[in-house]
This record gives sequence, C-alpha cells and structure tokens, in this order.
Amino acid sequence: MVAPFKMTLATQEVLRSLVAEPAKEFYGLEIGQLVGLPSGTIHPILARLEGAGWLVSRWEEVDTQTEGRPRRRYYSLTPDGLELARDALAVIHAKRSGKTRLLGRPEAAGGVT
Repeated sequence: MVAPFKMTLATQEVLRSLVAEPAKEFYGLEIGQLVGLPSGTIHPILARLEGAGWLVSRWEEVDTQTEGRPRRRYYSLTPDGLELARDALAVIHAKRSGKTRLLGRPEAAGGVT
C-alpha cells in the first residue's frame, strides 16, 4: 500500500523512531530530539501521520503552573499504523538495497564483466 502522504526522509526517520518502541508514547519535542529535526519539521509530519490514521495523540493532563512548562501532546502508533509503517519502511529499505547492489555491479557502471 502506498502511503497517503509524501514519504520524505524526515517522515521515514520519525516512523523509524516510533516503530523502534511501538508501545511507547512520545511527545513532539522528544521525537525531534531522537531524529535530530526541529519542531517545525516534526509537527507537520505528526499531523499528516495522525490524519492518515497511523498515529493517535492525546494531551497530557498536567498542571502547567506546577510543572513550569506547557502541556505535551503525546503520539503513538495505531495497530494499523504500526503495520503500515513497518511495511513502508521495509519497501523503502528493499528499494535502496536493490539500487545499491545494482550500482555496485561493474556492468551497471559500464564496465566489463
């Protein structure tokens, strides 16, 4: 199945981080730190994944005065999202592996076999 959104490298990194710990809830900044991307990149990706049904989110119930920080929005993969993410990442990996092998063959570079 083709993802209903663009599968950018940033999206792939976000999915890899979520798939690595599928039972865990992550907040946006945490995901950004894991993959080394800013909030302005991470949050649109999370919104697309949630809109496609791959993620669910919830707001943290916390007293912001006591905590001294804003509430966090936690994201987790849906069961279908986990399966779709694993499948999509596997397809991408297979495509990359195939290209690597093809480029590594002498005949692909115009050499003699």
